[in-house]
Amino acid sequence: MQDALPRDDADALPRGAAVLCLGPSALATARRIVAALPGARLHGLAGRVVGADVAFADTLVHLRALFAAGTPIVGVCAAGILIRAVAPLLADKTIEPPVVAVAEDLSAVVPLLGGHHGANRLARTLAARLGAVAALTTASELALGTALDEPPPGWRVGNPARAKAIAARLLAGESVGLAVEAGDAAWLAGLRFTPNARPAVRATHRAVDAGDDLVLHPPVLALGVGCERDVAPAELGALVDTTLARHGLSRHAIACVVSIDLKADEPAVHALARRLGVPARFFDAGRLNAEAPRLANPSEVVLRETGCPGVAEGAALAAAGADARLIVPKTRSARATCAVALAVRDLDPATIGRPRGNLAIVGIGPGDRATRTLDAVAALENAEAVVGYGVYLDLIADLIGDASRHATALGAESARVAQALDLAARGKRVALVSSGDAGIYGLATLAFERIAHAERADWRRVALTVVPGVSALQAAAARLGAPLGHDFCAVSLSDLLTPWPTVERRLAAAAGADFVIALYNPRSERRDWQLARALEIVGAHRPAGTPVGVARNLGRDGESIVVTTLGGLDVASVDMLSLVLIGSTATQRLDLADGPRLYTPRGYRVE
Repeated sequence: MQDALPRDDADALPRGAAVLCLGPSALATARRIVAALPGARLHGLAGRVVGADVAFADTLVHLRALFAAGTPIVGVCAAGILIRAVAPLLADKTIEPPVVAVAEDLSAVVPLLGGHHGANRLARTLAARLGAVAALTTASELALGTALDEPPPGWRVGNPARAKAIAARLLAGESVGLAVEAGDAAWLAGLRFTPNARPAVRATHRAVDAGDDLVLHPPVLALGVGCERDVAPAELGALVDTTLARHGLSRHAIACVVSIDLKADEPAVHALARRLGVPARFFDAGRLNAEAPRLANPSEVVLRETGCPGVAEGAALAAAGADARLIVPKTRSARATCAVALAVRDLDPATIGRPRGNLAIVGIGPGDRATRTLDAVAALENAEAVVGYGVYLDLIADLIGDASRHATALGAESARVAQALDLAARGKRVALVSSGDAGIYGLATLAFERIAHAERADWRRVALTVVPGVSALQAAAARLGAPLGHDFCAVSLSDLLTPWPTVERRLAAAAGADFVIALYNPRSERRDWQLARALEIVGAHRPAGTPVGVARNLGRDGESIVVTTLGGLDVASVDMLSLVLIGSTATQRLDLADGPRLYTPRGYRVE
């Protein structure tokens, strides 16, 4: 996308912003902003904005709900609208989300709230990328050029309450010292410091008594951990806390938690990383072996079990770099170990080892944008690699962005799943695309099956999620009316994977039990007789006048909906792009001005 932000800028911005659009004149600008922000969604006023991800009816109510939920807000509207909406909710500026107003013509981008909590950075970056002007009003940042309480990514403020006082001294020309014990403090170079003065801005990896100083913690510590399988997260966490306290180190200077790739799926390791607010990264045994000469406590036992002589120490040193020092050697608890290495420069976790791979099996619905779930959109936008049948990838081309695209042919489902698992096993964020719902005749079950039967430990370490979508069954029922108002089932007429006698038994059972029946894969060029046989089986239990709906090409160009009967269905008109929905004996047809509809009463009392 033309307006997409560089990765380093995007990673520093608030994620998941709500981009508010109130009318068609602001839509083009709003869409550019959505494209430029990571995980942003277009929120449009119902009846005025077409194609919004989220529609709302009451602007003030919607804005207040977003603000109360902590959602960053970018309003392509008058600043007064945003101010009136959130004013009653203003209470604690330290926890309020960023609120930014953008002029429709991009003449100004104004951070209204949360200037030092992402709004200023958001405004500056949008302005630079979209050719606008960032109207910053934060006095310290305007005068000093740097916000002390909004340091670069990875840096953390140990005592944020002191930032205002230190900035005030600098603005007044009073003496403030600078003490850099660790990290790259070049971002402070534009400020005027006085040698040896107090109070001072102190950059350190240590847990210190701040006094009147402002303490900043650079990302210079690599925390290496090892553990037995299924160790309690509390044990690993307690070991790390005790070790840091004993050595006087600040948890806020930890850049990442690192370990061997055998632990990529260890819950305790990921729980520790979440608690520390840093990424978890992993190395293979070969990379950790390279650190053997620098280990303080190499172990033959560990070598035999893992393929390297030291996990915690080796991972810490590998992450921190060739010129790093091991400042905390391997420390043990009953079932875990940890070690800490100090880097000579800031650490960027994105360049260290690799993350645990993630495979999201995503149902994209029938095909049109309107029926994609927000979770599906988020999974696709977050993916580094997208795998799927080429036709389906074309349907979501607007969401793939810069992700690598891996298209496969129809019928190559098993190979498709294996390719997605291989990519995820290499540490990628992967989306495996399935039409409709991934768990309903989709690829989710095949992924679990392949993992279960393959002797691939790396596949088992992948974080696997299934993202639901709108199934063909749901979409067809919605177009037809409400035929699924009572009990229903789905049967696939494909005998490629299920023996036809089994399909027949299921059809007979469903028909005998008077279920509404949805027929998937009803008819293809090679399988041209099964649908007629299915109608014959159902017809033994239901009258020829039973309502039937056929939905074809749902959510795509050429969509068609036909309402007919069990005896009147034209089998030749049905193909693999169709879903046939056969009503129960209770299903009714209702003729309305805009066409016939089907519904199946559940038994409610109707007066």
